Amino acid sequence: MTRDDLWTPSRPSRRDVLRMLGLGGAAVASSSLLSACGLGVGGGGGPAAENGAAEVTGTFDWRMAEGTEIAVLQTPHPYQVAFQPLLAEFTELTGITVRADLVAEADYFTRLNTELASGAGNYDAFMTGAYFIWTYGPPGWMEDLQPWLDNPAATNPEYDFEDIYEGLRRSTRWDFQLGSPLGTGGQWAIPWGFETNVICYNKAEFDRRGIRPAETFDELVQLATDLTDRANNTYGIAFRGSRSWATIHPGFMTQFTREGCVDYTLEGDQLTATMNSPQAVEFTRKWVDLARAAGPTSWTTYEYPDCTADLGAGTAMMVYDADSATYPQNIAGNSAQAGNLAWHPGPAGPDGNYGTNLWTWSLAMNSAAKNKLAAWLFIQWATGKEAQTKAVQTGQLGFADPTRASVFDGAFKQTLGDFPGYQETFERVIDSTDIKFTPQKQFFETTEDWAVALQDIYAGQDVQTRLDALAEANTTAINRAS
Repeated sequence: MTRDDLWTPSRPSRRDVLRMLGLGGAAVASSSLLSACGLGVGGGGGPAAENGAAEVTGTFDWRMAEGTEIAVLQTPHPYQVAFQPLLAEFTELTGITVRADLVAEADYFTRLNTELASGAGNYDAFMTGAYFIWTYGPPGWMEDLQPWLDNPAATNPEYDFEDIYEGLRRSTRWDFQLGSPLGTGGQWAIPWGFETNVICYNKAEFDRRGIRPAETFDELVQLATDLTDRANNTYGIAFRGSRSWATIHPGFMTQFTREGCVDYTLEGDQLTATMNSPQAVEFTRKWVDLARAAGPTSWTTYEYPDCTADLGAGTAMMVYDADSATYPQNIAGNSAQAGNLAWHPGPAGPDGNYGTNLWTWSLAMNSAAKNKLAAWLFIQWATGKEAQTKAVQTGQLGFADPTRASVFDGAFKQTLGDFPGYQETFERVIDSTDIKFTPQKQFFETTEDWAVALQDIYAGQDVQTRLDALAEANTTAINRAS
């Protein structure tokens, strides 16, 4: 989901994880959820591990690692569930046995962090979100997959990496240098499934009232306010408000970007936080006012499941969140509003842009993996055209958006007949969909602090004063960690 997103509300914060593990700084990732020869290292002085891609020679053969067993660490999730029935096909194709260990999402990143930090190589491959690359990559815990992609002996000639949407490929690549943009450096993971962050709305109610989705942010504020009827327990729009980095990344960061705001700028040799710029202050004021006037009354506790549940119950008229988080509510039997929902890109920016922040679950390789070739064959199979097509069909809309254009244009479109506006919305935003955050190693802590600032403003603190304090603290934290 965060997949951003499909996650339950109860989970420890990053600071809780730090306390549990007794670790600090870049040595740990947040568990609040719910990214030829050479070295497979992420930089930052981490341990070196031989990449191994250059050792693969000859003609590509799916059975080149026959007889190997690999261990994959995953968390129960629609992506994982959609692929589970296909593992036997992978074994039949390759002769490789897959042991997939599942860890509940509340404990997943704590477990993954411990495994990677140990360097023991107990797991060859693992699920990860793109943001986690910024934590796991610098210590050298992740394998650079670019040498594997570049070696025709190791990669199926029909794999077609460029078929994966450009914004996704860019979002899983970074060089770990302060101020460098995404799209530079190693390819640390291969996108497996993703979602864009757009608006899902109650089309039946909109049609009854003769209204249409808003095309500008100011129109959205007015529309959501007009749709709010506290006396009858209905309100205009749901979006996340809990004390979590995940509050910032879906609707908030998407509209923040569209309105011309940026989180950090490079000034000399340091990143300077700019979430207190005049544009950002104005946007934040409107966003929090929107939460007060037309959001859920317990907004500061809201995470994605709360938002989508209210949409499905008919309590919320709109949700600004992951597209694939909302479409289960439109499936018969899943909610009271099934069949009544539709999708819209959400408000364009003043210049007409539809910049959209994304979440992608991806597959990565442990740099200490014992069976790297077999792990690479698994990763490329799971992210390939044929397996993704079957997963979309098997998952019955549980796989979220496929990462490949050919699969979306083929098998996935065939599932969208009862989802008005979903395809059109996706096609409107996909060319400007990628991670809108500036990559940095303190992402989880500083972004959680950003969510706390929103809560403080919601509680009555002055917008400019609170954002000034946030920007100063984040600037210090990021540059100290670099």
